[in-house]
Amino acid sequence: MRQLIITLVFVVFTVATVASESYEPPRLANGKPDFNGVWQVLNTANYNLEAHGASAAMAFREGPVVPVPAKEVVALGSIGAVPAGIGVVQGGSIPYKPEALAQRDQNRANWLTSDPEIKCYLPGVPRATYMGFGFQIMHNEGVLLFSYEYAGAVRNIHLSDPGPAPVDSWMGQSWLRWEGDTLVIETTGFNGQTWLDRAGNYHSDKLKVTERFTHTSTHTLNYQATLEDPTVYTRPWTISMPIYRRVAPDDRLMQFNCVEFVEELMFGHLRKHPLP
Repeated sequence: MRQLIITLVFVVFTVATVASESYEPPRLANGKPDFNGVWQVLNTANYNLEAHGASAAMAFREGPVVPVPAKEVVALGSIGAVPAGIGVVQGGSIPYKPEALAQRDQNRANWLTSDPEIKCYLPGVPRATYMGFGFQIMHNEGVLLFSYEYAGAVRNIHLSDPGPAPVDSWMGQSWLRWEGDTLVIETTGFNGQTWLDRAGNYHSDKLKVTERFTHTSTHTLNYQATLEDPTVYTRPWTISMPIYRRVAPDDRLMQFNCVEFVEELMFGHLRKHPLP
């Protein structure tokens, strides 16, 4: 029976793999795959890219990953809890340099005051993809645009390598190329101020992200992002996850302009205690 189960699992996996590899995607007039649509991930990567258990709130002691309740959110009970996740990092863990790992642990300990997401700063790449908000891809032969529900973030993708970014930014500078039917986007020119998740995983302004979008069915994409940053990591590393098309006939991106939600958090002390 055990051997039969193993055989059945292998057959199902093989059939699914062959089906995804042989899938013929919709195409634009120029023959390139059509990625137009509203997409969203279904995972807990924004809490932590690495595998993690459920915890009372996203707060950690420095050193070993030991969840402890954060008093600022513990009153929310299960609403403030962190769901478990199997992780999306290929190989299991992010290859930090020792000093960078110490900084990651410090970020975790100060998550509630340090994560740029809490202050509604733009999320950066690749975090914008897996925040749990929808995003829309709009393109034709001459334009490729990503529009994100979170904070109204956008990415206008260059159709060829424009050279070094003229200025560093939250979302970086992106350009596309093709590997067969896979859309490949390279992004550099980051300001180094974004995090990769709520667990304090981070990068520097030397980050280079190479994203790959591949159709696997009518309603799914395979998404991979390889991160290279010699300042923070010992080697390049990759995350991988499926992305799902939102198919409701009246579906669209809604507005999540979070700036107004953080005014009290960031500037309330000035109202309560005005400067002399």
